[in-house]
Amino acid sequence: MKLNQADLARRFLELHRGPKILVLPNAWDVASARVFEDAGFPAIATTSAGVAFSLGYSDGQKIQRGEMLAAVHRIAEAVDVPVTADMEAGFGSTPEEVADTAREVIAAGAVGLNLEDGVEGKPDSLADVNRQKEIILGVLGAAASARIPIVLNARTDIFLYGIGPAETRLMRAMDRLNAYRAGGAQSLFAPGVKDKESILQLTRGVTGPLNILATVGTPPVAELQQLGVARVSVGSGPMRGALGFLGRMARQLHDEGLFTLMTDGALPYADANQLVRSKRGRS
Repeated sequence: MKLNQADLARRFLELHRGPKILVLPNAWDVASARVFEDAGFPAIATTSAGVAFSLGYSDGQKIQRGEMLAAVHRIAEAVDVPVTADMEAGFGSTPEEVADTAREVIAAGAVGLNLEDGVEGKPDSLADVNRQKEIILGVLGAAASARIPIVLNARTDIFLYGIGPAETRLMRAMDRLNAYRAGGAQSLFAPGVKDKESILQLTRGVTGPLNILATVGTPPVAELQQLGVARVSVGSGPMRGALGFLGRMARQLHDEGLFTLMTDGALPYADANQLVRSKRGRS
């Protein structure tokens, strides 16, 4: 039986408090979300890039907010576990506009929200820290008004986009993440960090649960847990992996006239049909 939304939010927050690391897969549609839920993950995130790609947009808040929210709603409706929504920079330039996005995320059924501090169209720039704290306060105020204790995962893009001198990135990232924590963010996200020493320094230097993005070269989950990481997500990796497989299958079909990649290990039709049918129309 699915918990009510407020209980799902409280459950999601508890998952950030250990003792085990929260491994959070990122879904881009109902089918991928159900696959992750069936695999036993206790919560699911959306991937903004994956959703955008599947609907014909490039990443970077090019998709319309309504389309992103519609995907979040379909995913949250389809699973029993908590869902957190990647809403990029909040689809707004003011605290009020981002708070409106948070209200719509809650209305869509999600209990978490990613919020990044990059500046749209300026890959070498970061949002003003104080402005970002105002946005965080606006999001949390909207959640409080809705009586849904949404988990805000505040992200800094310093490492992901290599912003500023390399020797200062670690300290600047910690300063920003700690400021976001002081503003009320319950989880702190530093994508782009994958070496053990930097991860260890971050876990020791930030004042809240640390989220790491898994990519090529990231330590395994067990090592991340030993380093003190509270949450690891995979972003658009699974979706891009699926596209890579589809490309290999297409080339085999086109070049060799063979079907083995399409049939070996494929989910049977009946199982795929049941995967998305089983929880639709649920109250």
